[in-house]
Amino acid sequence: MKPTEQPDTLNALFITYYWPPSGGAGVQRCLKFVKHLPEFGVTPTVITVDENQASYPVLDQTLQAEVPDSITVVRTPTREPFEFYKKITGKKDIPFGGFANTGKESFLQKLLKFVRGNLFIPDPRIGWNSYALTAAHKCIQRHDVQAVVTSSPPHSTQLIGLKLKKKFGLKWIADMRDPWTDIYYYQDLNHTLVAQKLDEKYEREVLENADAILVVSNDMKRLFLNKSTTLDPDKIHVIPNGYDESDFKYPSNPSKEEFVITYTGTITEAYNIEGFLQALCDTVTRNPFIRYKLRFVGKVSAEVKRQVETAGLSLITEYIDYVPHDESIKYLMSSTVLLMAIPDVPNNFGILTGKLFEYLAANKPIICIGPIQGDADRIIDECGAGRVFHYSGYELMLDHLMLISKTWKVNPNLDLPIINYTQYSRRALTEKLAELLLN
Repeated sequence: MKPTEQPDTLNALFITYYWPPSGGAGVQRCLKFVKHLPEFGVTPTVITVDENQASYPVLDQTLQAEVPDSITVVRTPTREPFEFYKKITGKKDIPFGGFANTGKESFLQKLLKFVRGNLFIPDPRIGWNSYALTAAHKCIQRHDVQAVVTSSPPHSTQLIGLKLKKKFGLKWIADMRDPWTDIYYYQDLNHTLVAQKLDEKYEREVLENADAILVVSNDMKRLFLNKSTTLDPDKIHVIPNGYDESDFKYPSNPSKEEFVITYTGTITEAYNIEGFLQALCDTVTRNPFIRYKLRFVGKVSAEVKRQVETAGLSLITEYIDYVPHDESIKYLMSSTVLLMAIPDVPNNFGILTGKLFEYLAANKPIICIGPIQGDADRIIDECGAGRVFHYSGYELMLDHLMLISKTWKVNPNLDLPIINYTQYSRRALTEKLAELLLN
């Protein structure tokens, strides 16, 4: 469908907890869908949480500018336990999904994790649901709403869609950015059998009642298909994350003096980059006349920083805290190569973050540490954008780093020729969502 055809407009509710000024990867998918949907005949109304009451791990005020003026955004109150968590633990930041950023756990933190896993099913943001449901009822009654899209995590948001489906019978699309009961930190939440069975019941009900389910990778589709014998494979649609062409307005500007390896986003010890760090250290030692820089832009756990120090890379490593999305793109464009890592956890073959597609759009060689023959490996290979190395592939990583270092000495610009990544533009991916809504 071409935007110039001017199809009949369909009014849709887009329900998401994460919305500007929230930062991070999750908000990008929702924001870009909403940004481009009007081009394809869908008018979205967004229901989200009041930014003054929300529990956002990171903020990015610059993303507000990307919300089209024509889009109605309804913000609601919420009731969540995270302020209580910060008060009794003394921590300034709220924990990421599985309390992954709590570091070494005290007895109190272990107790709080148990409470989170057993009293807040499926997650602590379920306190937002009643407010979002009230707002959704009003929107449906006042406007000719024909479809609902719910985006998660938090997966409690999908229970809003489930209730709206049962009450109004509207077309409902459940957008699942991450696995639910197969998420890599799920076992760390110490669910009792009763809590786990309830969570699995919610997950199954959502999968069976939604008219369509969106997932970001083929392996995630496989995981969800195993949850119910009644699921039709054609009901689950793979629409990966992507990149927005308008974000890449900066020219490539790799340093001529330094070989810059950049990683953007959150990284913890679960990503298992120790083999890469050792390979980089040995590369640096063997190339004394090349100035290397390892640059992390985003949240880096204390354990990863310790691993960097142990590998002998402290003097060449730069840590830059979370920056606005626009600024993170600048760091990509000023890099020599880009480092990506996928958590070394069960069911990681389908992990496909938006970062991968932005790396593709930056047109820089990618070094990815992760599972061989996973979905990320397939995409990087089909685009000719770099190489994926297993966590234990030290020798292969060293050989590769030595080879590209030798190439860099001849020409410090390692930018790739034009590669085939345009099918992953946010606009092209939004068109697929629009087709599901309109048909």
